[in-house]
Amino acid sequence: MDLLSLRYFQAVARHEHISRAAEELRVAQPSLSRSIARLEAGLGAPLFDRQGRRVRLNRFGAAFLRRVERALGELEDGRRELAEAAGLTKGSVSVASETLVMLVGPVKSFIAEHPGVGVRLYQSDAEAMARRLREGEVDLCLTSQPLEGSGFGERVLPAEEVLLAVSPGHRLAGRTHATMADLRGERIATTPPGHWQRAMIERLFAAAGMEPQYVCEANEAYAIVDLVGAGLGVGFIPAWSARQDGLPVSWLRLDAPGCERVQRLVWREQAYLSAAARLFREHLLAELLTPAG
Repeated sequence: MDLLSLRYFQAVARHEHISRAAEELRVAQPSLSRSIARLEAGLGAPLFDRQGRRVRLNRFGAAFLRRVERALGELEDGRRELAEAAGLTKGSVSVASETLVMLVGPVKSFIAEHPGVGVRLYQSDAEAMARRLREGEVDLCLTSQPLEGSGFGERVLPAEEVLLAVSPGHRLAGRTHATMADLRGERIATTPPGHWQRAMIERLFAAAGMEPQYVCEANEAYAIVDLVGAGLGVGFIPAWSARQDGLPVSWLRLDAPGCERVQRLVWREQAYLSAAARLFREHLLAELLTPAG
């Protein structure tokens, strides 16, 4: 068993497809298949159930994957720690978030203060964020819902009100407040399942004994504002957006308990966090916790 075979196994486990894993690793499919077969022979147990090039982790593979990810994560942390101590890098930090709009301002001010630090951003849903964090692909995640899994540390930010956005010509435009009853029969522009907005909407409508009617699913939450402004439907948007100038919508407060989002800054609790990542974590928290002027 060697490090390369473990990385090959991790990639195949992630894709559950030989050819896709081979493409990511830039190796020939037969070579990858032989490497996995040798690993299984050395372990004395099959790691996958096979259906052609499609493979599925079995219970042995799932158990082994948890150990492999932990081991590879420790090795990567060690490499980064030594490189930093030896002064071989100016530092880097990688961050995942549901939407990158919230990160533009903090990243801009951070780079201005620390031009030698590289910043890499990923737009991801909660499931992808948890995976990237477990695998050490990112240092930090800014998420509006809890991440599944153990071993995560987090800082929970104060709850932020979520407002109802309607087009200027909508029947509710001009009002300051609305109730759930006002939304009966309204079409809703929102995010796909798995995003916090969708979960919040379904929770609010279930509590009111109503069924939401979706007209649009957009992965980029802040694109919903323009769709609402065009009259496609109503939207549920964090109050942060209402502070932006020139948005083509009218804003109302929704009189419904739980119409809010709670953001979390999450990291791997026992993993090594580089000086650059620690610095960015403190910078981002300071930016997010500073009241809007």
